[in-house]
Amino acid sequence: MSSAVQQAAGVLAFEDFVAARGPALVRLARGLLRDPDTAEDVVQDVLAKALLKWGRVSAADDPVAYVNRMVVNASTSWWRRAARRERPVPTEELPEAGGAPDASGRLADRDELLTALRALPVKQRTVLVLRYFEDMPDERIADLLDVTTGTVRSNAHRGLAALRGAVQR
Repeated sequence: MSSAVQQAAGVLAFEDFVAARGPALVRLARGLLRDPDTAEDVVQDVLAKALLKWGRVSAADDPVAYVNRMVVNASTSWWRRAARRERPVPTEELPEAGGAPDASGRLADRDELLTALRALPVKQRTVLVLRYFEDMPDERIADLLDVTTGTVRSNAHRGLAALRGAVQR
């Protein structure tokens, strides 16, 4: 088989991978980052890097876990960049809240939960997102994060306790 045909086969496999796993990667990034647009940018950057080394990625024992780890690492790197941190707005500059409660209460509850989730330490947030948004078992999370299953469970326990405390306030 010629190298052009092999290259075309590799690109096709990458396209199939993106079609199958792209939405899940965006969900993962959205769970780890505050801004949905930033999450999509992070996933796009990760997929661009994955395409450049697709031969190595596709040859891995578990390409899905490999790319998931790339998304987790890229999300963590994004948080570490001081230039991209949000700056709080003074209370007096916020718009006035008013009016009667409506159906947006459910969205407010969801936003409150996501805000509390994003306030968690990185490991706790990552474990909860992988466990509840991606439905991954603790063993797979442990492999992905290169920690023990006990560490995954303790991070999940602490994260859930913190979320309960934040939502009950």
